[in-house]
Amino acid sequence: MKKILFSLAVLASFNGFAQDNVYPAPAAMGVVLLKGGTVHVGNGQVIENATVKINNGKIEQVGQNISATGDAKVIDVTGKHIYPGLILPATQLGLQEIGSGVRGSNDFFEIGENNASVRAIAAYNADSKITNTLRSNGILLANVVPQGQIVGGISSVVQLDAWNFEDAAYAIDNGMQFYMPSLLARPGGGRFAAFFAQMGGAPTDPVKQALETIEKVKQFFRDAKAWNAEPVHAEKNLKYEAVKPLFEKKQKLYVHASQVNQMLVAIDFVKEFGFDVVLVGASEAYRIADLLKQNNISVILSQMHDLPTSDDDAVDQPYAAPAVLQKAGVLFCINDDDPQNRGRNLPFNAGTAAAYGMSKEEALTAITLNAAKVLGIDSRTGSIEAGKDANIVVSDGDILDMRSSKISHAFIQGRQLLLDDKHKQLFERYKHKYGIK
Repeated sequence: MKKILFSLAVLASFNGFAQDNVYPAPAAMGVVLLKGGTVHVGNGQVIENATVKINNGKIEQVGQNISATGDAKVIDVTGKHIYPGLILPATQLGLQEIGSGVRGSNDFFEIGENNASVRAIAAYNADSKITNTLRSNGILLANVVPQGQIVGGISSVVQLDAWNFEDAAYAIDNGMQFYMPSLLARPGGGRFAAFFAQMGGAPTDPVKQALETIEKVKQFFRDAKAWNAEPVHAEKNLKYEAVKPLFEKKQKLYVHASQVNQMLVAIDFVKEFGFDVVLVGASEAYRIADLLKQNNISVILSQMHDLPTSDDDAVDQPYAAPAVLQKAGVLFCINDDDPQNRGRNLPFNAGTAAAYGMSKEEALTAITLNAAKVLGIDSRTGSIEAGKDANIVVSDGDILDMRSSKISHAFIQGRQLLLDDKHKQLFERYKHKYGIK
């Protein structure tokens, strides 16, 4: 009993430093003008000394010489930069809080090879302490993705200002996740072969096993297609029903793959089933960029601040990969899936791409409008254009440069957000403790 009371006391003391003062903003009402800033539209266009007019949560006008009317709220952002809200295209945000060391805070991985009917949105935690640290870097939307052994389940896009997962839902069940097994033989096969020979058993062929697994997934989709074509069923099959939107073009198939031979298999899925395929990770996509363009396959590039997949590549190849895809005309966006920074460095990954062959506006598009297109939400967000949701951030400087990026204002669907977070609170706490001014 004493141990239980002690544990509760520790949790209470931990929660005492939580973000209880950060809560969702009320619904957007009336007219707001962001006046005098440099507007980076998100489609490559830049408008100097411009004004963005927001009316009841929607962008109504963008341009110069827009004046306030009636009781409009005017926010002077002269000298600052206005951007579309950044979009994190693949993350376990809200599904994983503390990490692998605390099992109770993890709800992103289900047991079993095929979890087609698992829905990430049902497990999303809108109270995650990580969410507000992302907002402080300009990230306002995220695609929450379940993990799995093979077929991981269904992702959903959430907006990062909500009381619960129902409020957070921005695009529900937008994609099915397929984690393709590696198609590379394990190194050191000769030594393993000798070991298995001594043990009296035969070594397994990892490539053969992977191909067999892929064939099982293909057969699952074939069976699901046939099952869904029947008008009446004696009983429900949740997994077959879950993939029906793939055949109706209401969902995309997100194939998690990095190797060229894996991506070639993904092209086979397009040809056989006609799926709208998105490659996730795709660190070697630059090798077959023209082929991806021909087959209308889009890409979510993984964490760029990493070593290349192949030993023969230049050490800075991941930095230059976005420029190669851009030149080939492949629809792609940039991700930040580093488990240490939990997505916060998304804009700075784009900044690295801008230093390795892309223009800054092209790099911005890769984390705004292109991300929205990949996720199928570009009619609502991704750029600062009339008719779209007012998902907007204002930065004192260049949002792609960590030295000058400082978010002063953020709006989701026109609601102005509180920009406090756990990191800022700890910063102020220890400044106070040590008398730092």
